[in-house]
Amino acid sequence: MARLGQLTFAISSTGRRSLLARSLTQSSAISRTSARTKPSLLPFQQTRHGFFASGDNKPKSKTRVPRSLSAVLLGSLLVFSLNPTADVLQTFDSTDKTAKTDRSSATDLPAQDVESHGKIDDHGTWSKLVDGFEGFSAMTSAEAGKLSNKLVDLVLPEWSKLIPGYIRKLQRELNMAPGSLAAEIWEEARDPAINPEIQYSAKVRVSEDLCDEEKTFLARRKKITAVALAHYLGIKEEDINPEDVPTIAICGSGGGLRALVAGTGSYMAAAEDGLFDCITYTSGVSGSCWLQSLYFSSLSGGDFQRTINHLKARLGIHIAYPPTAFSALLSAPTNKLLLTAMVEKLKGDPEADFGLVDAYGLLLAARLFIPKGELGVNAHDFKLSHQQEYIRYGQNPMPIYTAVRHEIPELDEAGNEQSHASEAAKAEAKKEAWFQWFEMTPFELFCEEFAAGIPTWAMGRRFQNGVNLPTTEGFYLPEIRLPVLLGIWGSAFCATLSHYYREIRPLIQSLGGFQAVDNLIWGHNEDLSKVHPIDPATIPNFIHGMNGKLPRTVPRLAIESDYIQLMDSGMSNNLPIYPLLRPGRNVDIIVAFDASADIKTDNWLSVVEGYARQRGIKGWPIGAGWPRPSASPSTTAKELKEAEEATEAEADNKLAQAKADQATRHADDPNVKPEGGSDKSLMSQQEKYDQTAHELGYCTVWVGTTQERRTEDPPPPPVDDSSSWKLMEPDAGIAVVYMPFLANEKVPGSVDPASSDYMSTWNFVYTPEQVDQVVALARANYEEGKEKIRATVRAVYERKKKRRLEREKRMAEERQRTRVGLGIEGRLGEGDHFS
Repeated sequence: MARLGQLTFAISSTGRRSLLARSLTQSSAISRTSARTKPSLLPFQQTRHGFFASGDNKPKSKTRVPRSLSAVLLGSLLVFSLNPTADVLQTFDSTDKTAKTDRSSATDLPAQDVESHGKIDDHGTWSKLVDGFEGFSAMTSAEAGKLSNKLVDLVLPEWSKLIPGYIRKLQRELNMAPGSLAAEIWEEARDPAINPEIQYSAKVRVSEDLCDEEKTFLARRKKITAVALAHYLGIKEEDINPEDVPTIAICGSGGGLRALVAGTGSYMAAAEDGLFDCITYTSGVSGSCWLQSLYFSSLSGGDFQRTINHLKARLGIHIAYPPTAFSALLSAPTNKLLLTAMVEKLKGDPEADFGLVDAYGLLLAARLFIPKGELGVNAHDFKLSHQQEYIRYGQNPMPIYTAVRHEIPELDEAGNEQSHASEAAKAEAKKEAWFQWFEMTPFELFCEEFAAGIPTWAMGRRFQNGVNLPTTEGFYLPEIRLPVLLGIWGSAFCATLSHYYREIRPLIQSLGGFQAVDNLIWGHNEDLSKVHPIDPATIPNFIHGMNGKLPRTVPRLAIESDYIQLMDSGMSNNLPIYPLLRPGRNVDIIVAFDASADIKTDNWLSVVEGYARQRGIKGWPIGAGWPRPSASPSTTAKELKEAEEATEAEADNKLAQAKADQATRHADDPNVKPEGGSDKSLMSQQEKYDQTAHELGYCTVWVGTTQERRTEDPPPPPVDDSSSWKLMEPDAGIAVVYMPFLANEKVPGSVDPASSDYMSTWNFVYTPEQVDQVVALARANYEEGKEKIRATVRAVYERKKKRRLEREKRMAEERQRTRVGLGIEGRLGEGDHFS
């Protein structure tokens, strides 16, 4: 068995502990892994290929330390991480030797005897996992009791005595011996009656278009939303033309359980108002992904009130509280569904990893996807592709789940192609890093940057040159299970050191005498942004070996890697807007519920501007989002304007002339006063933006334009009652409705999300009363803006209707001119061969 230092988890040097470790220890720190077979990345040190050298393209060594074991042991390993005494280490030494002797003798047995001992004939991660369990469980009861008593007497709780027993039972279930739970799981993995997808081969679809299944969904959903829109706007159903129905999307932010609970309240309020039935897409990050997966499951059955009741029943206990966590993993009927994800991933792929994020996903599934009383658990809920039954006929909006891959390119100095690159080019390459977005729907796993995707039911399979590969036993692996995805979607703790430091930087800056330290660390922020102290989860790389078949912009390392590492997309943008801008989805209105912890300091909406420019997307509202605290929202526009103006007098003349021109245009408007310095009607667009941008409340609306904008033009202000006509302009673009999760004095006993301890992203316990408080606040905030949302939807509907009528009129006139030109109409007695 590996040494103590090889089996314990890590905390980053910035002071944030991993979620699992913090939940289990409560008051104790955990030692960082001291020995690994692959080189570790120091804060300012990069390997040949940066971050992905250790993950996407990991070595195929058969002697690596099985990190899967350390992840699965969870709280049991903490027993040995708190500076054990010499007697404890001696116990481990003797146990390690005993285990090695047992394994050595087992290798000399005939094959049938080896099988009877529960051995596996491969040398992959699963084999190492089982060997590790056997080494741990080889301790005698007396030794385990002695060990537990010594540590419990010091600092550990009483339940720590049960850890060795939990581990022994887990080892018996996972050793693949006949009759074990793992053997049963692996047998069912090869049964097409249970996993029909294993009968079908999958290929990589290379295209920028939507998949055929989604196109079919859109056609069906349009008919449903047309009826829903009539009820929402109070229009007769027969008066609604499907072409006029706006495509509306709702997106929920990241934020752990806060985003899950608040998002549930917001979505329920939208459903009660009739808006949710008009939605075509929902998209999520982190906790909002958990919300979507719960909504499209038997636990809620498409009912948000049932979702809230389920959360109140299940969130009162921490996801990693050992007695309940081990109970779910070891007791029927929950143990089989939860451990299936681990058995299929490791046994089906000897090179796969099962790390901290995977263990975290198991704990999330045990808490979120097990009903109260642990009876009635539904195996159908544990595959993403099964959510097709909730949307197949357009009866619900299509959920979009998101994750990101952190691409950190670095020129290969040893390669022939890059050997002559200049030092400046190499330095520039090292600075460039970006996140590639992956979207997961019930239909497809797709990456827009790769312009490639695979069916959702094929996730988890190895691919080569665009075709999936069978296992060594000749069949295809079942679809990757939801627990693995839950961990990926919410793995915010896989952030870079830069993200970690940004959270504690205000504290460092507030301490006197630490300015030099802050300057030193922040001066290396580019290096910090390329180091992930905790490895993200890995899945097989579906574009592996597809050289020459993908866009030229796809990084070489992404094609050559056997695996890709995916993490919480909040690392890139905590609002999942990018997938909604994908060509073919044609979203007209985006309603963004933002329950981020940093809604004002990190302007997530403004980040979308760069994405829209890069993709050539027209219609995104420039200037949307919170103003930056360091300057006014139009600082850039002002600087450009000032640079063009030679003197202050010239600037005054231009401003006076603009006001005069504006007054002339509104001379006949009775609602506009001819004079008045504070009158908004006479403000320049820049002044109006400066004033309104600082007034973002519970609901703010922006609308883009499809016309080209000059760089020196200031961003347009948000839409208010006096400017709602902009939504109906012919060149109007995408409308964005932004609803931040703010405190509301109208809610009795309400709390402030910005200061409440239990609303921290890292809190994993909510009492029923706290769930009710968060839901009440979210619903009250929606109430503040629901009429503005309705007005926005109506305006966009009227605009689309006007466009259609004008287009039909032009087409009718064109047909009339054609018929007249042919002599079919307009001249009596002419145009036929009898005249």
